[in-house]
Amino acid sequence: MPAGRSYVYGPVASRRLGFSLGVDIIPFKTCPLDCIYCQLGSTGRTRVRRGRWFPPEEILAQIRRALASGQRIDAVTFSGSGEPTLCRDLGRLIRSIKKMSPVPVVVLTNGALLSRKDVRRDLAAADVVVPSLDAVAAPLFRRVNRPHPSLDNRRIIDGLARFREEFRGQIRLEIMLIKGVNDSPAAIRALEKAVARIRPDRIELNTVVRPPADLRAAPLGPAALARIRTRLGPRAEVVASFAKRKQAPAGGGLEKAVLATVRRRPQTAADIAAALGRDGDEVARTLAGLLARRRITKRVHGGRVYYAGGPAGRA
Repeated sequence: MPAGRSYVYGPVASRRLGFSLGVDIIPFKTCPLDCIYCQLGSTGRTRVRRGRWFPPEEILAQIRRALASGQRIDAVTFSGSGEPTLCRDLGRLIRSIKKMSPVPVVVLTNGALLSRKDVRRDLAAADVVVPSLDAVAAPLFRRVNRPHPSLDNRRIIDGLARFREEFRGQIRLEIMLIKGVNDSPAAIRALEKAVARIRPDRIELNTVVRPPADLRAAPLGPAALARIRTRLGPRAEVVASFAKRKQAPAGGGLEKAVLATVRRRPQTAADIAAALGRDGDEVARTLAGLLARRRITKRVHGGRVYYAGGPAGRA
């Protein structure tokens, strides 16, 4: 384990969750899928075997300190730089957080392992689970999500339906839509049928916003998203922009806070300033210094500049 590793980051300004304290318990890009739209780049070798990588006691200590920091935290969210359900300590961590705070615990997952009973059991204590389902037909699933060879999308959908039967919390099914790839009438009809079987509390329609792994992955426009939302029914909504809210300034070093955030999630300077409650000029100076030392990188996507972890900034 790298010395001084941060397992928590943010709170980040989430379009769905408000100020979300991220919890990252997986090594960088350790995932069963290699989605073409992933904001962290290509996975390379995919993985489905669960494991343990980092000490739960230190993860929980960092969460406890963050919750006591005085910053606004609307959710504690397992997300970050890999697939959280690959961690065999996930259930223990969720239950421990629930004992220390009333803040809702959220898990963002690609849903690939929900066919496994141990994974569903670990997720049972969460308040909200946000699984993904981007395609139903096997060829389209392989094109969009580039899964581990052992994964079968029929079993994944079976797992999502089984999880709905067992889970007492809220399920928000995310669908990432890519222009000209999974937005055809046939693809949406197949998603309709799968959604009817899974019965999520909400359907969150998203599209490519941050720089994707495959630069050919393009976003849908508002009109196309609205048409698909209507097709999927009253539980469907388009993920909106983050509603600006006041955040207490983050304590500690700004560089460390910025690095912990952008290595898990590419963000604009304005996003970083809002999430950390810091002055925009101060954030701009910090970003310039990190860029000069190659701790971070920047990319322009959709006319906006995004900052991400660089070669020396992923520890």
